[in-house]
Amino acid sequence: MFKSKPAQIDGQVDTLIGAQVVIHGDLKFSGGLYVEGRIVGKVIAEEGQRAMLTLSENGSIEGEVRAPVVVLNGRLDGDVYASERVELAAKARVQGNVHYQVVEMLAGSVLTGRLIHAGAHEAHALTEADLDGAAILR
Repeated sequence: MFKSKPAQIDGQVDTLIGAQVVIHGDLKFSGGLYVEGRIVGKVIAEEGQRAMLTLSENGSIEGEVRAPVVVLNGRLDGDVYASERVELAAKARVQGNVHYQVVEMLAGSVLTGRLIHAGAHEAHALTEADLDGAAILR
């Protein structure tokens, strides 16, 4: 009769990478991941799991990021793939492309790369697939 509510992860921290921590290698996670330290490698949320990555003002990631929700306020060198939402806070410094469904950029954030809407990419791929092998009449 009563349906259970899906687990909320906004603001929830399941894993903390402290300011003095440096990780070399890829990281796979679920739930809330809060990064104050440095990661050199990919940061990828487990497929089909609720996940949120928060990069603090002094944190940094050198590598690709894939998660449903991504909140950036530190330095990121790599592409971002967010299936739900990306938030670039005032101190965010992103060097790479941001693939998003919904994006929020606050004044002061810096993006050196492109914003790519998920729907636009799918539409572009569909258009190319439709044209592949089609005759062009002139």
